[in-house]
Amino acid sequence: MFRWLLVGSFILLATQMAVADDFRSLLEKRAIKYADGILLYRLMKPENYDPKTQYPLVIFLHGMGERGDDNDKQLLHGVAEFAKDENRKKYPCFLMAPQCPMTTTWADFGNQFKKEPTPAMKLLLEAISTHVKELPIDDKRIYITGLSMGGFGTWDAIARKPELFAAAVPICGGGDVKTAERIAKIPIWVFHGAKDNAVKVERSRSMVEALKKAGGEPKYTEYPDVGHDSWVPAYKDADMFAWLFAQKKK
Repeated sequence: MFRWLLVGSFILLATQMAVADDFRSLLEKRAIKYADGILLYRLMKPENYDPKTQYPLVIFLHGMGERGDDNDKQLLHGVAEFAKDENRKKYPCFLMAPQCPMTTTWADFGNQFKKEPTPAMKLLLEAISTHVKELPIDDKRIYITGLSMGGFGTWDAIARKPELFAAAVPICGGGDVKTAERIAKIPIWVFHGAKDNAVKVERSRSMVEALKKAGGEPKYTEYPDVGHDSWVPAYKDADMFAWLFAQKKK
């Protein structure tokens, strides 16, 4: 009896894992080559894709642990929420999930904004430009979000191209408060866990305060009992999805 229960448990677990991984088939593996290197990424097209319709573009930036060259690990956290049936039906969009090579990061982790982007960020910004030209993307609805290292990357990207993005959702990241004036007009919703020991919550708090002083109106959600994985509740937040896709550049 115990043996059959054990076998049944393994079958159930395998089935659950297969269902959980189903979303990966929605994201086509791609690579784009520029003079400075190659960017690996996954691209999800809108449900019931119509090439004559313009769609929003969401850029998803993964964390430090998902760097590499397998073009798969970057889907570990967060992406599955965007690929859920209910969200694809409510918010049809292109989703671009690039993978950062092991030799670089999306942004510098310090408190100072660097004049030159990291190699990965440079490739990403080029790739966004290419996709806007080649796909039916609504250039008034380009969004960017990321967690941990990707949160830092989100702050970095909007500081480099504030005119490009309609909204940003940086999660457990940080930026340079001196960039607040140039990004104050961008709708931003920041998430962080108060018990985060990897990226201190002060990194998000300081950016939010700097934005307010610069005349911005950022939204901020701080989870009092959550550590570094604040992306779990953030990407499950239906209000966040509704808010993000409601943003549009004037």
